[in-house]
Amino acid sequence: MALPNMVRIKQHFDAPVVADLPAAVKEELDQIGTASIVGKGDSVAIGGGSRGVANIAVVIKATADYLKDIGAKPFVVPAMGSHGGATAEGQRAVLEHYGVTEETVGVPIKATMEVVEIGQTADELPVFLDTHAANADHIVPINRIKAHTDFRGTVESGTLKMLTIGFGKQHGANMYHRAFFHYGFEHIIRTVTGLLIDAGRVGFGVGLVENAHEQTAKVAAMRADEIMRRERELLVESKSLMGRLPFDAFDLLIVDWMGKNISGTGMDTNIIGRMMQILEPEPEKPAIVRIFVRDLTDDSDGNATGVGLADFTTTRLVEKMDRHATYMNGITGMGPQKSKTPFYYDTDREAIEIALNTVGLTPPEESKVVRIESTLGLGEVDISEALLEDAKLRTDLEVTGELEPLAFNADGNLPAFHEE
Repeated sequence: MALPNMVRIKQHFDAPVVADLPAAVKEELDQIGTASIVGKGDSVAIGGGSRGVANIAVVIKATADYLKDIGAKPFVVPAMGSHGGATAEGQRAVLEHYGVTEETVGVPIKATMEVVEIGQTADELPVFLDTHAANADHIVPINRIKAHTDFRGTVESGTLKMLTIGFGKQHGANMYHRAFFHYGFEHIIRTVTGLLIDAGRVGFGVGLVENAHEQTAKVAAMRADEIMRRERELLVESKSLMGRLPFDAFDLLIVDWMGKNISGTGMDTNIIGRMMQILEPEPEKPAIVRIFVRDLTDDSDGNATGVGLADFTTTRLVEKMDRHATYMNGITGMGPQKSKTPFYYDTDREAIEIALNTVGLTPPEESKVVRIESTLGLGEVDISEALLEDAKLRTDLEVTGELEPLAFNADGNLPAFHEE
């Protein structure tokens, strides 16, 4: 089958970067008067999540060091709902994947799946909290603030979600996801975190904003009583900086890697334009006819949540899947539809040929195709010849390569997006 010629382009995004993270953390913690919030000898449970947040170990260490310097006793708890196979050992291993160990951050890590009920919301929903966090004098969520992959709101993914889903562990996460069907995502997050904040459980929060190149663009420490307002502001800023595909409508998206270290749904739904979330409308753009995902990252430990967002995949990805971890994540998140196994083939060539035969009347060689390394890696993108003229008209796109045939290795698979 004749396939389209491809060319590499570079996308130019507005990309501010924090030059000295430890110094930025210290400045922010000074600014909110942390020493007046956390007393000498107070225990502080710092939340560590399961996402591939840039520099997370550096920020946790800087926060822990600051707390130790003012005489507090910080420790880290895995605040990640059901991730890590819903086991304490698995969640500790997830933190280790991201460089968060007792040695790297300089404080103990206390992992458990046990929770305690600390109250009920106005809707009579119980609020659950990690046992170690419940026994601490203060809770401090540290998380990236970004667009959520399941819903749209004035607050989405960030410190508030970590307080609700992350610190609620598997028991709380499952219950809250069930309640989302009745009350909506944002309402649950606001009411649960409101109870935690009003009860004096939350000391402060640290929000991180990233640019389109997965670099830390901003650090913001927030007093407990201002988290709701500040996170709304930071979400707007985050959305303005996030990466995106270069075109809003095309035939085939080839994604080299999906995984839990890339997005909670393996591929960021905001990037691919597919949410598949009950009771939430699908994004209007980008409008992509077919999606082919090639492989699963090793950091996912077999958790292929979100693979069902694609139409086609490979045998190698399917063979890497850990059904227990994937199903547990899908059940807890009330989203089994997102993890159904797509049509899968032994080689990339076979999958691409079949995908391009299902896009309508357009000949495969004239199809509009975009290839990305992942939904986090959007600085460089491959596009097909049918998109080249449009790309040349854009000041934010730079053509950096030459048109070449869509080439495959001897095994029928595409070469690595970036040569080793």
